[in-house]
Amino acid sequence: MPLRQAAAAAGIVAGYAADAWFGDPRRGHPVAAFGTAAGQLERWWWADSKPRGAAYAAVCAGSVAGLGFLAERAVRDRPGARFVLTAAATWVVLGGRGLAAEGHEMARLLESGELPAARQRLSHLCARDATGLDAAELTRAATESIAENTSDAVVAPLLWGAVAGVPGLLGYRAVNTLDAMVGYRSPRHRNFGWFAARVDDWVNLVPARVGAVLTAVTAPLAGGHARSAWRAWRRDGSAHPSPNAGQVEAAFAGALDIRLGGTNTYHGEVERRGTLGDGRPPGARDLRRAVRLSRLVGAAAVAVSAGIAMSGLRSARITVAR
Repeated sequence: MPLRQAAAAAGIVAGYAADAWFGDPRRGHPVAAFGTAAGQLERWWWADSKPRGAAYAAVCAGSVAGLGFLAERAVRDRPGARFVLTAAATWVVLGGRGLAAEGHEMARLLESGELPAARQRLSHLCARDATGLDAAELTRAATESIAENTSDAVVAPLLWGAVAGVPGLLGYRAVNTLDAMVGYRSPRHRNFGWFAARVDDWVNLVPARVGAVLTAVTAPLAGGHARSAWRAWRRDGSAHPSPNAGQVEAAFAGALDIRLGGTNTYHGEVERRGTLGDGRPPGARDLRRAVRLSRLVGAAAVAVSAGIAMSGLRSARITVAR
């Protein structure tokens, strides 16, 4: 048992390092393959029905988590293989380097005044309708997406890997991908995607709040303010219509002394959000600061996750001593 926990913790750290160094696999990305398969299944399975959508989400996410369980079980007595499996699974589900790259590219386009290209590029970060958005709104959208995806693509998968191993890593990414595919309240997916969206909310409840805390903790390292991050999170986090996205977005706003939130359009539907933070509207420089803060939050999250995974080692030692 001690070696198993040590291998899992080391695998999480190695997978995080692989994402930070290499980024996403350029070919044959497993998450993209899952999305393709889930999309094909949706075309056959779809009906304007919540129960049918729930069954679809359960089959897709459950199959992936089940494969992770079987793979982890197969290497349970082989610490070296468990390390490799955990590292590979962590690498493919994380998106920290890709998120940072998109943030820097958006900042470059905004700094050079290439607004048409920036509007097109925004789709790499979020599903917001960018038609007609000016530089200020594009910057706000990108900054909010950096904050939200720091939780969704970095903090949450790391924590799920720490508490549930490879099934947690793969199952979480499957749920999050399904939410991106069918969870938006478009006419087609209002009922069919309801369950996928709710499950994504549930699995992110704790990680989003951990992400907000880590944002406050690491804010000074990014030239920000821990106290302001904490205050904005506690005051404004619930003003967002999402139970989770507003937590980290509010913390980022306070940490960077900027103001986020406002009116957004998704798939033709207008969504009015509360105001997050007390500062000025973000500029391209603040977007780069948000990327730096995102990286720091990710580094803190991997340390916390490795510690959680290693806590099984401590528990095992206590049991043996007794």
